[in-house]
Amino acid sequence: MSQTAHRYFIFETACGTCGIAWSSAGVSRFQLPGQSAEATERSLLRRLPGTKPGTPTPQVADTVAAVKRYFAGEKVAFSDVQLDLDGQDEFFQQVYAAARRVGWGHTTTYGTLAKELGGGWEAARDVGQAMAKNPVALIIPCHRVLAAGGKVGAFSAPGGSATKIKMLTLEGIHLGSPQPAQQSLGL
Repeated sequence: MSQTAHRYFIFETACGTCGIAWSSAGVSRFQLPGQSAEATERSLLRRLPGTKPGTPTPQVADTVAAVKRYFAGEKVAFSDVQLDLDGQDEFFQQVYAAARRVGWGHTTTYGTLAKELGGGWEAARDVGQAMAKNPVALIIPCHRVLAAGGKVGAFSAPGGSATKIKMLTLEGIHLGSPQPAQQSLGL
């Protein structure tokens, strides 16, 4: 993250309490809805210690309004939100730029993004690592990136893959229920 001062703001949406942090360069952290305002704030501050509460800038206020519309079920694009990804690995930044091109109601896979970035199937794991460390989930739509075969895959946000499924459902994407980790042999 950039060395400029960060501020944060906690706010309510139709799906729960979110948090956003920013610097003069742009949005540096976004926290998907958590169990409570306190949990959301704790999670945000764990990742950006020393950040102080603040009044959103006009650009951040626009992003907050867009997030509220998103969680109310409205089609929203976050591609114009200015981000502060300072300190992120160059490959991760390329992954994030590619993921931002995946629009509302569409999905891709880790492997497809890896191939788009010039890597082979083995780079899919690296794409997955980038998604797991995404500092601005939703704004960089990691929920739209699926595992091979269109499976849900992991999701590091509160609620895990159930949250990912809910977000995709908001966008009109209906995936099958996750398969149990162990199948019965039917004996």
